Amino acid sequence: MAESKIKIDRLTKVFFKKNSSVTAIRNISLDIKEGEFVCLLGPSGCGKTTILRILAELETPSTGSYSIIPGKAGKPLQSMIFQEQGVIPWMTVQNNVSFGLRMRHASKQELNERTEYYLAKVGLWEFRHLYPSEISGGMKQRVSIARAFANDPEILLMDEPFAALDEQNKFILQEELLSIWEETHKTVVFITHSIDEALLLSDRILLMSAQPGTILREKKIDLPRPRSIELVRSNPQMGKEFVDIWQHLQEAVQQHRDQVL
Repeated sequence: MAESKIKIDRLTKVFFKKNSSVTAIRNISLDIKEGEFVCLLGPSGCGKTTILRILAELETPSTGSYSIIPGKAGKPLQSMIFQEQGVIPWMTVQNNVSFGLRMRHASKQELNERTEYYLAKVGLWEFRHLYPSEISGGMKQRVSIARAFANDPEILLMDEPFAALDEQNKFILQEELLSIWEETHKTVVFITHSIDEALLLSDRILLMSAQPGTILREKKIDLPRPRSIELVRSNPQMGKEFVDIWQHLQEAVQQHRDQVL
């Protein structure tokens, strides 16, 4: 059995305003294994991004604790891919992809080999000398994915990276992401609002309540890999899982509305 990579214990985050406070997440406890692909799925505003930002050390918890168990020395611990395209506008595609490697002073050989490999892997080699203003939104997200994998972090934190894309580009990038992940088996924590996307990508789906976010249920996705969207949609068991998750989301939203009213 794989060892734990991320441990979260009774994590709570409260955001304070002038005369009020908002509890984003409450009493979250998780154990994510090395190499596991985990999706967080829940209503808008349920605190999914807050969890990722805490793991990325962009926010501090109010109470509770978390730990990331480091592996090989010299590797960055985590990289985060945001919903918005996180490309650097004054750098070429190639320099964007190699940015993390250059920041940690990787050897010239490692920098060149990893940058070239992932540029080719996401279909951007022939566009490597272009600037972000010269490429499409889908291509910018490919740059973000290539940069994250090229930097070789132990954990990938992905915050709805495909949400703004059209369906065709979304499916293409989902399968490209799976192809790269199946080579590397990095630990991934992935936020999505898409049930199809969660079923396609994940080993385990964590279903969250409405705000304040808590983990209500988890689902293990026992679907063979490699996967495709056609395989997911044609599988009768995945159809049942889709309906069950959809009903969970409806109930979570309705309960939150009832509490507010």
